[in-house]
This record gives sequence, C-alpha cells and structure tokens, in this order.
Amino acid sequence: MYFYSVHARRANRLNTAGRALLLTATLAAGLSAFAQEQPKPATDATKAANARLLQELPFNDKTSFELAHKGFIAPLPQNALTGPNGNPIWDPAKYAFIKEGQAAPDTVNPSLWRQSQLINISGLFKVADGIYQVRNYDLSNMTIVEGKNGLTVMDPLVSSETAKAALDLYLQHRPKKPVVAVIYTHSHVDHYGGVRGVVNEADVKAGKVKIYAPHGFLDAAVSENVMAGTAMSRRASYMYGNLLPPSPTGQVGAGLGTTTSAGTVTLIPPTDIIGKTGETRTIDGLTYVFLYAPGSEAPAEFLFYIKEKKALNSAEDSAHTLHNTYSLRGAKIREPLPWSKYLNQAISMWGGDVQVMYGMHHWPVFGNKEVNEHLAQQRDMYRYINDETLRMANKGLTMTEIAEQFKMPKAIASNFSNRGYYGSVNHNVKATYVLHLGWFIGNPATLNELPPEETGKRYVDMMGGADNLLKKAKEYYDKGDYRFVAQVVNNLVFADPNNQAARNLQADALEQLGYQAESGPWRNFYLTGAKELREGVKKLPTPDTASPDTVRAMDMDLFFDYLAMRLDGQKADGKTIGINFDFTDLKKKYALEMSNGVLNHTEGRILKNADTNLTLTRDTLNKIMLKETTLKDAMASGAIKVQGNEGKLEELMSYLDSFDFWFNIVTP
Repeated sequence: MYFYSVHARRANRLNTAGRALLLTATLAAGLSAFAQEQPKPATDATKAANARLLQELPFNDKTSFELAHKGFIAPLPQNALTGPNGNPIWDPAKYAFIKEGQAAPDTVNPSLWRQSQLINISGLFKVADGIYQVRNYDLSNMTIVEGKNGLTVMDPLVSSETAKAALDLYLQHRPKKPVVAVIYTHSHVDHYGGVRGVVNEADVKAGKVKIYAPHGFLDAAVSENVMAGTAMSRRASYMYGNLLPPSPTGQVGAGLGTTTSAGTVTLIPPTDIIGKTGETRTIDGLTYVFLYAPGSEAPAEFLFYIKEKKALNSAEDSAHTLHNTYSLRGAKIREPLPWSKYLNQAISMWGGDVQVMYGMHHWPVFGNKEVNEHLAQQRDMYRYINDETLRMANKGLTMTEIAEQFKMPKAIASNFSNRGYYGSVNHNVKATYVLHLGWFIGNPATLNELPPEETGKRYVDMMGGADNLLKKAKEYYDKGDYRFVAQVVNNLVFADPNNQAARNLQADALEQLGYQAESGPWRNFYLTGAKELREGVKKLPTPDTASPDTVRAMDMDLFFDYLAMRLDGQKADGKTIGINFDFTDLKKKYALEMSNGVLNHTEGRILKNADTNLTLTRDTLNKIMLKETTLKDAMASGAIKVQGNEGKLEELMSYLDSFDFWFNIVTP
C-alpha cells in the first residue's frame, strides 16, 4: 500500500493517521456555530446510479466468496483490543453490519459493498500445506509459514498489538514454534509496523531471528513518514475514513481492507537485504526465490516464490482490486509500466509451476490456470493505464479529458478483482499523465490560475452573488448533477467559508457522490469532506508521524534534510549560521550552514569559522527529537558539549517551523 503507507499508512503514512487519535476526543471550542446536520438518505439519482452498476457487473458469480472462505480454521476473537489506557486499537465487531449475502444499502455502491463483504470474511486460514494467514485483524494480512525449525512471519501488520493477537490466534490452532524469520515485502507501514508484536529486537541482534527486506526498504519506510508526514497523515484521515463512524452512511472499508489499527507502530531494521531478481535464500529449510520490484506499489518491494510449496507471494503488486498508482493521501507517483512488467516477469519465472498465489491483502488465488489468468489480467490492466493514457495524451487530450473518456477493455473491467476499490481508473490515469507531462495541460489559461479563495470570490460575483449561485446550484442538485454542484458551490465556500447554507449544499453533494463511489478512499474522502463542512474541523489528538523506531532509523543525512525542510526561509533570509557537529559514537562530523534562507549540510567537512562546535552522540540527538530531554537540559548535563556561541544554536532552532495537523482541506 501501504499505507499505511505507512499505507503510513501508508506511508505512506498509514500508521498513526487514521487511528485511535480520531476516535476518542472532544470537540474543539467554537464548533457550536456549525449546524449539526445528520447524514442524508440516498437520493433517487444515487439509487439509480447504483442500480445501473448491478446490471453491468456479474454479481451472480460467487467464486470470490468461495475462495475467501477456503481453508477457514478459526474466527477472530470478538473481544476488542485496547491499549493500557483503554484506548481502542482494533474492534472486529464494528463492521458486523456488513453481512454476507445481504443486498447493498441505497447509500453504498453495490460493488464496494460486495468487496467489503469479502474483506469481512475474517480469521485464521490455511493457504497451502504449512502456509497460514490471519485476515482482517488490521488493514493487511499476516502470513505465517511453518519451516524446519520454526515460523517465518510475513508482513506483521500495522501495530504490535494486532500482530501479537494474530500470532496468538495462529498458535492456538497450530504447533507452538518460535519465530525464526520475518519478511517485510515492502516499505509501507501496514507491512512492518507490528514487528515487535512477533519478535523482540534482542533475538534479532543475537542472530536468532533474521529479518528480510528489499533493497532501499529502510530509507523508503523512514523518509516517507518524515518529510511530508504531517500532510500525508492529515489527508490519510480522509482516505481511510477514520473520522467517520462505520455504518451504511459512513465508513464501510477502504477497499484494500477495513481500516488501520490504532496501536503501537514499531520498526526493527532488516538484517538481510534482497536487491536483485533471482536471488535465492534458504529460510528455515525452504527455498525462497525473489523478484525485486522497486517503484511498483512501493519504492522498495519484492515478490517471492517458495519452491517447495509452489506458492507465489505477490506482495501488494497483485491483489483483488485495481491498486493506486497514486495514493490520494499524497505520495510519489508510481509507474504502471514497470509494475506491469514485474507481473509479466512473475509469470515468466513461475507461471509453469505455481499452484497458489497469496497477497498481503485479500484472499488467495488457487490453481495454476487461475493464478496465471489473474496475473495476466492485472499485468494488462496496469500496462493499459500507461499506454492508453499516453496514446490519448499524444492525441492532444488533457488530463481530465483522458480520465473522463478512458475505458478499460471489457474483459478487465468486468472482472471484480480489477475494479477500483482502492485505486480508481480516474485518478490513476491522471497520475500517469502527471508522471509524464506534469500538472500543466498546455493551455496557457491554466498556467497561472488564481488561488481558490480569489477564484471563488470572482465566480460568486460573476454568478450574481451567493443567493443566486445557491439557487441555481440547488436546481442542479435536484437533477442529480452532484459533480457540478460540488465544483461550483466550492467557489462560494472558499469565497465565504461562514456561509453555512453553502457548506450544507456542498456537503449534500459530496455525500451523494460518496454513496455512489466504488472506491473506498473516494467514498471516505467525499463523506469526510461532507462531515467537516457540516461540523467544522475537530481538533482531536494528533498522530506523531515520526515514531521512536522511525526516529532511530533515520540516518544523519535524512535528519539534516528534515531540519532543512522545517526551516522558515522568510524568517531566516539574510541571516547566516555555521555549526560543526561531531557525533562521537558514529565517528562522523557534519558542517551545517544556514544562508540565503536554506540549510545545507556536508559530511566530513569542518567549518573553519563556525559560530558553534557541538560534540554529542546520536542517542542524545534521538532523545531531543523524541522530547525525552530538551536542548537546554542536554547542554546543562554535558550530554552536548558546546564550544563557541551557544546562542547561535538556539537561534537556528527559532527558525524551525512546526506544523498544525488539523489544517483545513474543504475550506480555506
């Protein structure tokens, strides 16, 4: 994904964004001014739109349900997981309203409802001899492979609490063996965050447990959660629907899974790195062959094949959904062309022998013919997104025009496993356009557009004022033209965010779009936007996008880049500061130079005329970053030794910006 991304998310950050921080809190002062409107029912236009989809897709095909139940051993325990203060971490029962075999409510796209029913088939499952999965104890699956001496755990979920509970469920029904290896398939938080729930770091350091990961894993996992962590986490609160109650008018899942857990996100660095396709490892007596797939669903990712089991782990490159080539929480665009080529390579390497394919989300595919067909269709799907987007772009169509006209080949579009439950054709096509051509569509009228507030004021004036705009917009709403209502009323909301009538109509339009959305993230974005328009932004407890394990995993280059990103260039403009850092435990020295409103660092360089010379350890730096001590206390205790002007370090710190998590999204 991802992501938690860590989707930290994803991560992505999938981890703390979209979790307990958003579940138990009080409203911020001032919210009483907003009308507390409740969700509305589906309109006739929405009912008709959802009914049309029932005629277009083969809803009578129950094969996926049979496969999702196959190998069932035990259900998830129904007690909710809570933290030490009673904070909710995971509640298997909160999606109990989504019942298998039940028709979709009018307020949920029937295809998304079907996907949510499948995802809610939960518990411990046998995939093949010696391969087991725990599903729906978090956003992702945890896979457990029985080897010669112990267990290999693949992708230990988002939180240590859910990972431990998943392993406990497995151990209740299988022979009790120690965990001897962990595999991170990729760098999104829902695939590593629970690692301390299944192993302890002392055993890893002692060599009793090995942790395998793709080349670039640690850098990708850490950097995504630091450099744009606040913005990604805030947007992830929309994407995963964590401000919404689970209900037929609220959150029904994310398409990839139900939601993200709200426990402790951890990270133990890998011990063994895979960086080439064809690399082979013997892990606890079994032969693993790897396909290195960087820049597919994650910056660092691999697929692998267990020879003795004839089992392919597709990581997150092949699942029962069209995935994101761009994540709506915000992330670097993923390239669909190499993604398709990795799937083609998997067919070439293992298509002749494979008997089962299991991923880190959803349910497996069983049978050689079925696995090959699934991989081939998904290969063609990502390739088609790339090639058809560029073909249409070369015909002169713009990003939005391409997304509007784009049609998947019928065989792909009619297969439920290729539907846009998590990604969508629309936003993936737009991402592919931007990947190759950037945000500018070539029309100079769009080259330097006014910002939304200024645009909104002018549109409202041109339309004859707020009352006239709302009157006309309501007419379009009554016709079921919700996309246009959302677009046009947005101008009034940004021109006058205190106009509650505008906010309510905008919310009503977004809500109906959410009810029609097949993509879980689209539904969650629409409905969360509607909620915040009606109620305002709730200042709830916020996530820390840099967890202790993440901070400790940052290398010094990333740390100094993080400081540079936080520097307020306008405040620092015209000021100069030079500081030498000497990290005694790392035996590394860095020169830090602030000038022209930027902060540069150079490893191995010593500034001759530095304002300040600092001697410290990396552990001291970590404690300051984690707020376990202060800069002042560290200097007073001697943990940081200072030569020169102490005030220059404090001056530098005064120029560093901090970020408010609860920035506005649907209002200025």
